[in-house]
Amino acid sequence: LSVLEGEGIVLDIAGQPTARLTTASVPLAFAGDVPTRAALIGGPITDLNVMTRRGRMAHAVERQPLSGEIRIMPRADTTLVLAVNTDFTLLTDDRPSLGPLDTLILERETPELWLQSQGEGLLFVIELDRLAANH
Repeated sequence: LSVLEGEGIVLDIAGQPTARLTTASVPLAFAGDVPTRAALIGGPITDLNVMTRRGRMAHAVERQPLSGEIRIMPRADTTLVLAVNTDFTLLTDDRPSLGPLDTLILERETPELWLQSQGEGLLFVIELDRLAANH
């Protein structure tokens, strides 16, 4: 779980210390089938919640603040690149762009790509893999 917009959220997840998430926090992983309580810190938020079925899929979520260029090398079966708070330009011949909350979907066979931010930006790179028994 990651906070994209708003002041944040406090989570009380059974068996874990209380977690306070803000837009500056690293993604928090926790099992979705345990009792959890949430309280907003100061009003509504927009969050990113990536859930995969245990035993069938695996995922990783990485928060990447940047200004300038970043290389994306798809290593997972599917890689999602979520632009959060600024525009990003894909450095290819036609130079398409990603606006805030746009997502680029890449398969493992996609060659490496370069993205350039139009100012201080934030990306989330989400990797999704099918587990061996599900291929």
